[in-house]
Amino acid sequence: MNETKPPVHKPVRIILCEEILKIIPHRYPFLLVDRVEIIEENKSCVGIKCVTANELYFHGHFPQKPIMPGVLIIEGIAQTGAAMMMHLPETKNRFAYLAGIRSAKFRRQVIPGEVLKFYVEILRLKGKVGKARGRAFVENELAAEADLTFALA
Repeated sequence: MNETKPPVHKPVRIILCEEILKIIPHRYPFLLVDRVEIIEENKSCVGIKCVTANELYFHGHFPQKPIMPGVLIIEGIAQTGAAMMMHLPETKNRFAYLAGIRSAKFRRQVIPGEVLKFYVEILRLKGKVGKARGRAFVENELAAEADLTFALA
């Protein structure tokens, strides 16, 4: 798989924002994914975030040149994976916690008016601990990437 270009995908199922709100506990202003397209059940998905100028964090990061904080891009990747995994019957009524971030790299700035796509692949899920690889793209440009460890509680 080419790590610097987004994969072509055809979703098998789509989770809209109303359903995401039922699956994960995040709420505005901290809900960072608008919809999730499942590519392969329990294995890979794509989250979509429409970045708008009225996001609260842009008032301070930075007032003269708004840039989406990198840590929120990573959080969007994590929420995308959580929405897919917490939709399973065996994980219903549980929480997914971000337990680790490795190899995070930020490749380009993300600004208001852009659409972020979070590509998440579950690498391993053993018991209550899992690993995932996430990449965030704006159009065909890699914006950020990281390997995540998560815990189910």
